[in-house]
Amino acid sequence: MKRMITPLLFGLIGAAILVALGVWQLQRLEWKQGILNQIESRIIGTAAPLPARPDSAVDRYQPVDLTGTILPGEIHVLVSVKQIGPGYRVISPFETAGRTLLLDRGFIPVEDVGLERRGGPATVRGNLHWPDDRNSSTPDNDVAGNIWFARDIDQMAQVLGAEPLLIISREVSPADLGVTPLPVDTVGIPNDHLQYAITWFSLALVWLVMTAAYLRRARKPE
Repeated sequence: MKRMITPLLFGLIGAAILVALGVWQLQRLEWKQGILNQIESRIIGTAAPLPARPDSAVDRYQPVDLTGTILPGEIHVLVSVKQIGPGYRVISPFETAGRTLLLDRGFIPVEDVGLERRGGPATVRGNLHWPDDRNSSTPDNDVAGNIWFARDIDQMAQVLGAEPLLIISREVSPADLGVTPLPVDTVGIPNDHLQYAITWFSLALVWLVMTAAYLRRARKPE
């Protein structure tokens, strides 16, 4: 019996650690869902004036309603949309209240890239955003060929002669025919804590089963 105490304690302590990790992930899940709910509430909240000095930490997702002019010029950012396929986000300069900003007008299919899109006076409802499209495997933007792989705000602003402030449109009036808005949402924000919790709890169960199997074998007479 004494020789079984050590593996029993080892099994119980190991399982307890794995269960604790699973519980911690459930706590993280609750925290993350609270953050996502806050972001979603902000996205659809009350529109506010453009900040004089935008701050990505303070003004991210801020709703805005703007009247101005879509100016000539486009940047095409390569993107893929589920159930549609590859295409481009269209980024244009937008002049409002004496300022020229970057306007993410939405999605066009690859075959429509050469079509002319409407410019001129427009009312835009959208959100301020500082997207993080780039990772270690993202290629450099082909500025000369107008094929961009990330919405690098400073670089886009330099090319289009605008200040580095991006508005993601939710609605453009008059309607921007042929362009489908891709509004800001929380879909792209990872929230994998439930899967992690299930993994830890599953490992705890496996650990207990293996411990029980070992103890059963240890009890058999040689």
